[in-house]
Amino acid sequence: MGPIDPAVASVLDTHPSKDYSDEDELLDSLDDDPAFESFREQRLQQLHQEFNNAKYLRNQEHGSYTEIKEEKALMDIVNTGAELCVVHFFKPDFHRCGIMNGHLERLAPLHLETRFLHINVENAPFLVTKLKVQVLPCVIAFKKGVSVDRIVGFEGLGYSEDTFSTKDLESRLVQSGSLVRAKLKEDHQVGSMQRNWKGSDYRRGGSKADEDEDEDDWD
Repeated sequence: MGPIDPAVASVLDTHPSKDYSDEDELLDSLDDDPAFESFREQRLQQLHQEFNNAKYLRNQEHGSYTEIKEEKALMDIVNTGAELCVVHFFKPDFHRCGIMNGHLERLAPLHLETRFLHINVENAPFLVTKLKVQVLPCVIAFKKGVSVDRIVGFEGLGYSEDTFSTKDLESRLVQSGSLVRAKLKEDHQVGSMQRNWKGSDYRRGGSKADEDEDEDDWD
């Protein structure tokens, strides 16, 4: 399939809440959309194709932030299961890993083309050694099984390592080619607020000692 028409991309990215479960419902919701009136038949056909592709990807477990328990399963997904993957190597008790989880959890349903995965480093001793994962959080982006980007700690994200936004992370992953295009319309700064992620409380402003412990050699 060729490059997506910008107008089609705009419709898909502006109506993520429809979750592609009912194509007729999505089209009905666009009746009053001025942009929809200018659609040519070719654009409608591409919208239909993208709609079907999105449903297929959801059936393949795209669109969710999934924890993988075994490294063999992770290798299968990265190497043969999905063309684009973003993998977070984490430890549950690390404050900064919790912040990264919050950002990735928000990106996952927006970027169906990419699998968003996370694995506890304790469950991946072979991969930790092979990929030289030493500092957490560590996010590695893959394209067709090949690493195309690595984010160590919060390096290279935003103006301050503790206040980067979800959009900062999205932009970094788009640059590496692990996300097809930017879709987030506004910043969402998980690091600036108290928030629960799967029952684990984390907040910005922990002690400097805690921060140093989180972004450090974990083993």
